[in-house]
Amino acid sequence: MVKFYNTMSRKLEEFIPGGVKKDSIDEYPPVSIYSCGPTVYGLAHIGNFRTFLFNDILRRFLKFRGFTVNHSMNITDVDDKTIKGAAAEGISLKEYTTRFTDIFFEDLKKLNIEDFEHYPRATESIDSMNDIINRLNSKDLVYRDGNSLYFSISKYDKYGKLSRIDPDAIKSGTRYDTDEYHKDDIRDFALWKEVEPDEQGWDIDMGHGRPGWHIECSAMIRKIYNSTIDIHTGGVDLVFPHHENEIAQSEAAYDEPFVRYWLHAEHLLVDNSKMSKSKGNFFTLNDLLEKGYPARSVRYLLMTAHYRKQFNFTLENLENAEQPLSRIDNIVELCLRSKKTGPVRPAVKDRISSLLDEFTTSLNHDLNISGAIGHLFEAVTDFNKIYNEDSFSKEEAESVIEVFKKIDTVLGFIFFKEKKSSQLSDEEIETYISRRNSAKSEKKWDEADSIRDLLLDKGIVLEDSKDGTRWKMV
Repeated sequence: MVKFYNTMSRKLEEFIPGGVKKDSIDEYPPVSIYSCGPTVYGLAHIGNFRTFLFNDILRRFLKFRGFTVNHSMNITDVDDKTIKGAAAEGISLKEYTTRFTDIFFEDLKKLNIEDFEHYPRATESIDSMNDIINRLNSKDLVYRDGNSLYFSISKYDKYGKLSRIDPDAIKSGTRYDTDEYHKDDIRDFALWKEVEPDEQGWDIDMGHGRPGWHIECSAMIRKIYNSTIDIHTGGVDLVFPHHENEIAQSEAAYDEPFVRYWLHAEHLLVDNSKMSKSKGNFFTLNDLLEKGYPARSVRYLLMTAHYRKQFNFTLENLENAEQPLSRIDNIVELCLRSKKTGPVRPAVKDRISSLLDEFTTSLNHDLNISGAIGHLFEAVTDFNKIYNEDSFSKEEAESVIEVFKKIDTVLGFIFFKEKKSSQLSDEEIETYISRRNSAKSEKKWDEADSIRDLLLDKGIVLEDSKDGTRWKMV
């Protein structure tokens, strides 16, 4: 049974797509998911990517469990910041936002984040915004100030149920005309904004202008799904006012529930502080790649903590991420090198089965990714022990690789490299290792070192442990 922590109810709930329980997973309709995406006025930072990786794990796991997924992530290509940025550079809004949108998609590929089914743009959803505003206006929930249109919170008695904000604290008629966040500052929010003479605008039934930030997501969701959706995700900083305002305008307009499950990811800290360029702890993905850190390590590290827990990112931890990843690489390489034939031993078969069960059970419980990864490394340790007792047969190796590949449909950071070519055969390499071991036992250290160096020159790295010496290609 899959369970998620629903921000709306503040409790763990069984996940039931479509709201009606079925006898089996394949009877459910596609899971509709909407994830708040980037506002494309600059480069996304690693805090953003922690949330985007959470979205990736969510969709991958649902598919792993057998659900079909219909996932959207918006591109906010018109708001206060994008307009200001385009004006500062003296270029069109589209030219400005397209540049950062393209970089964003390149970053997603580098982090091995799956493609979603939909990437709607705010500027392509004006018709849906017009419909929402017209519906709200017919219910006397819209008022005009100049050429801007506002949602009247004081006339909507269901406001505040997601964030638990007290609507009695509303100062009637106080307007919220900025796209910036103001915690616990409840004001009427702009649905449609007046534009400056040189600003781009659009025509709707109630006048010329541009969208308010909050209505953009409601409109894109309605345009794609046309009904209640299963899951809405985002960072915890979006609970109020953004998601609260989405609920108010959507449910008031269409008289039906907006979202069944709200999932929110916690903040990322860097060196135990909020990211800030002035502190020197603000990193984009490209910043880290230019420092020499692999994108794979970034993906792995940002995934290791549960999405509802704050995570402290450090460059030291990023550097240390190479070690656990190399443990996985080593066991995969041992499997790929296995040549002897033979049956799959019960110990191997049982460990594969228990790994799959433990991994799935952890993720069933509100995407407990840290627990799932922990079970993976426990299994890696056990597979190494079994291998050291008697190396895998080809059939056993294929079984281990198969379960790793299944698990990696969720994790997305295991590499399944084909064995690299070498000037030496496996038998020749093992002969050199045997000679080196003999030299070491006779304390002929120079000879042992020269054999290690000879193999290294041929792209073969030796790894000594209490269980013996292993080799791998580099």
